[in-house]
Amino acid sequence: MFNLDSFKTFSRAAAVGAVAISAIAFAGSAKAAPVQIFPFFQPLPPIAAPQPFQPYQPYQAPTYQTEPSEDQDVVETPARFRRQTVAYATREAPGTIIIDTPNTYLYYVLGGGQALRYGIGVGRDGFTWSGVQSVTRKAEWPAWTPPAEMIARQPYLPRHMAGGPGNPLGARAMYLGGTIYRIHGTNAPETIGKRVSSGCIRLTNDDVTDLYSRVNVGTKVIVLPMTERRADLGAATR
Repeated sequence: MFNLDSFKTFSRAAAVGAVAISAIAFAGSAKAAPVQIFPFFQPLPPIAAPQPFQPYQPYQAPTYQTEPSEDQDVVETPARFRRQTVAYATREAPGTIIIDTPNTYLYYVLGGGQALRYGIGVGRDGFTWSGVQSVTRKAEWPAWTPPAEMIARQPYLPRHMAGGPGNPLGARAMYLGGTIYRIHGTNAPETIGKRVSSGCIRLTNDDVTDLYSRVNVGTKVIVLPMTERRADLGAATR
């Protein structure tokens, strides 16, 4: 016979068991993938550790490499054309200038068998000359007025140019007698040792400044002819 009490007891036990099984299953799934109740809230990034205090450093402007100024001789002069004291036998008095045109040297006689030798540039073919003159005028950073003969050959030349680093006469000039020729500096130091001028004698700006400080108005200047090629007597003494 059907027992109602037994059935009620069985039903209550089954219900309790089902609830227990559901709770266990829910707990397992929660461990596997926790449910985000408010998914639109994102976790805050970790806070970085504070950096150590840095003392104030004053601003320092960057440095730049400047180019050499125009009045500097930036070309390396060959050793034999650098200013040096050499043995030089001559009967000329100390203070005399001797232009050795063939060997492109200028000698400033010191006496006692010695001279100060400078490398020079001289006149190109057809423009060399020789003779004895004297220094009649000296000028620092001289202006340049090309003579009419030069303008006739080179009409593109300026009629006048103020003195300065860009002037072809360079830093100093010593004028020879009443001629158009000068001993002067140059803004083209690479021409020292060459025959490129219209008859003037050129030195580097550094050398012509040194010579200028030694020379007085009235100094005797001997210009040797191109045909008189002397042996190089320039054994340096110091």
